[in-house]
This record gives sequence, C-alpha cells and structure tokens, in this order.
Amino acid sequence: MVIYRRMTPGDVPFISRLEEETFSMPWSADSFLEMIGKEDARYYVAEEEGRLLGGCGVLMIAGEGNITNVVIAPEARNKGIGTAMLRHLMTEGDKEGLTAYTLEVRVSNAAAIHVYEKLGFESAGIRPGFYEKPAEDALIFWKR
Repeated sequence: MVIYRRMTPGDVPFISRLEEETFSMPWSADSFLEMIGKEDARYYVAEEEGRLLGGCGVLMIAGEGNITNVVIAPEARNKGIGTAMLRHLMTEGDKEGLTAYTLEVRVSNAAAIHVYEKLGFESAGIRPGFYEKPAEDALIFWKR
C-alpha cells in the first residue's frame, strides 16, 4: 500500500537523486533541505513498503499554493501515484487554508499535463522561454 507523508531530511538524498535522473535542471539536496524547513512550504513523498516512489512540494503564498516540484520514480509512473500524491498535497493545503494552486510545466510534457488536467487544473497562459536545457516555454496552470 502506498502512503503519502511529509518529506523528512532522510528522504532528501533519494528525492534529489531522482530529480537529477529525471530533469535537466534538478534541485539540489541543499535546496530541498532548505524548503522542507520553511514554515510556508510543505513537501511530501509517496512510499510503499519503505521504498520511496516520488515527491512533490508546494509553497504557500497569500492563500495560494505554488507547486514547485513533482517527481516520480520511473518504475512508479503511469500507476496513479503522482495523481494521488498531488491530491494528498492539495487536501493538506486545503486544510491550511489554500484556495488555489498554480504550477508551470514544459509545453512538451504531455504526461504531466494529462495529470494536471485530470486534477482540474486549467491552462492560464504561457511563460515564454521559462525552461533551459533545452530552452522551452512553460504552460501556466491554475486550479481555483
């Protein structure tokens, strides 16, 4: 059974390594450690039988959640874990008074776009040249 819980410092080496394997501009372990210590941030992991499957995080700003990271281990993709992990993040955010969520995603990331749309996010525009390595526009998504 997959459980969803707050990220701990002990989870950071795996999550930062997973980011390095997944993204061209990954967050460092130090960045994750800084974020999980912030009062206005919440980071979560998906775990099954002691094995981490992914992580995600949100910054809470003026009643809105800016989803900063979502990463899933290759063997756990396309199994609903990312969707469930984001649902957990938003359920917890709602309890803390968040009323809307936003994120950016590469325009070419069809799998992530599908998950966000399934969760009720809607495109609100494009950030030209938002990503590097390779250069690419970002879709801005909102769920209100």
